[in-house]
Amino acid sequence: MKTSFLAIGAAIAASGAAAQDLPQASSDWFTAGQATIEARLALEPNTNRARNVILLNADGNGVGTNYALRLFAGQQAGGLGDDHVLPHETFAHMALVKTYTTNGQTPDSAPTASAMLTGVKSRNTMINVSENVAVGDCANLPGNELTTLSQIADDMGKSVGIVSTARITHATPAAAYAVTANRNWEDDSALPEDCTTQADIAAQLVDGMESGLIDLAMGGGRRHFVPAGTVSEEGNEGTRTDGRNLIEEMEALGAQYVWNDETFGALTELGNAPIIGLFQDSHMMYEHDRTDEPSLAEMTAAAITALSTNEEGYFLSIEGGRVDHANHAGNLHRVLTDGVAFAEAVQMAIDMTDDSDTLIIVTADHEHAIAFNGYCGRGSDITGLCMGIDNEGVENTGEPNLGSDGKPYTVAGYLNGAGSVLIEQEDGTYSGERPDVTNEEAMDPDYLQQALVPMSSETHSGTDVAAYAHGPYAHLLGGTIEQNVIFHVMHHAMTAE
Repeated sequence: MKTSFLAIGAAIAASGAAAQDLPQASSDWFTAGQATIEARLALEPNTNRARNVILLNADGNGVGTNYALRLFAGQQAGGLGDDHVLPHETFAHMALVKTYTTNGQTPDSAPTASAMLTGVKSRNTMINVSENVAVGDCANLPGNELTTLSQIADDMGKSVGIVSTARITHATPAAAYAVTANRNWEDDSALPEDCTTQADIAAQLVDGMESGLIDLAMGGGRRHFVPAGTVSEEGNEGTRTDGRNLIEEMEALGAQYVWNDETFGALTELGNAPIIGLFQDSHMMYEHDRTDEPSLAEMTAAAITALSTNEEGYFLSIEGGRVDHANHAGNLHRVLTDGVAFAEAVQMAIDMTDDSDTLIIVTADHEHAIAFNGYCGRGSDITGLCMGIDNEGVENTGEPNLGSDGKPYTVAGYLNGAGSVLIEQEDGTYSGERPDVTNEEAMDPDYLQQALVPMSSETHSGTDVAAYAHGPYAHLLGGTIEQNVIFHVMHHAMTAE
């Protein structure tokens, strides 16, 4: 049989047979593969200078989480999921990205965002500070501040905008405007009294708006902008201890302030004045629970509309911040509903821009300790049980696979987290066994995926993430790269002759 197979291959090669002469040529898979090759053969590098650059970051949406999102989005659309294509997966250029930091095999969101916006790696917990400074070391901060892509864009006359579903003072959005020796110094109540070399992160946003660096900022985190004792629109108090009401200060600079659906919908003169949107006292709501606040796609549309009024162009940082938070909670349903909201924002950015002058990069800052079981038949619900493979059909058998303990298991789980099957006992030890869960129970929006190591909050992981690029100089993104290279792609696209 082996000799016969080799002989057939040799005969085909010797005759120079075209692909369509192969016995599998009538297969839809085969013709789709040919179409992919033809499309890639037709690719030509776009070497236009990028007037606009949009960096979309789904926080925590590494390769594994993105796989789950693909299946979820496809299944929500009525398909089996695996063959679904997310908006960013249509981009012709991509790379795998190494996310480690100068002191962490596993990163947090501060140095990862900093790497993408400064072009160098640095320590965990710090934003836009060189690796020469230890975490929290205010005294040695001067002289070690890094210049960001935002500042470069501003110096070129471009507008700068930030959109996030997390607090606007949180690590990823803060990287567009702040320098801090500790990402947790979101307002002055957290800033050490003897730290006189930097302002808190919220105050730095006001400084950025006053200097003209920041033209638009939308997200959560209202509490960090108002004084303790001052009641916010939601009825909660601010956390600042210096008495400053930063929202009023920004309004005094001419900024339009919005805080809910109604005020967001009433935005006027987009592009003629700074815009500050603070839609929650802390993070914005998960998409599954969202009420009375705009979606990520709606904020993206408003930002592009506003920033596009600048003839010199813009840099826009967009974060789907709560993908990360739901992963930390071990709640896959909210990971994926927020992931779908992020994908809709990506599609909005594609639809509202022209790839002849706008570079779009879609990536994640890091991955999580998510893991996937097997052997699941096609169509197994990504948030549900791993169903058996149907040897005679396409979809699964409808009967769950069982572990050696005789119990079914879910398609996805976590290596650690709040859903651990090990429960702490009164004597401080841990014991337990896997529960016998049904598919209906596993697919409940509030279900926490089973985890191994017990932790109150699931951790990041150090595995690679993907970056997808579309537009001017997108072809510079390829292979396996260090995370800081993303800055260099964006910078080259903006400044190319």
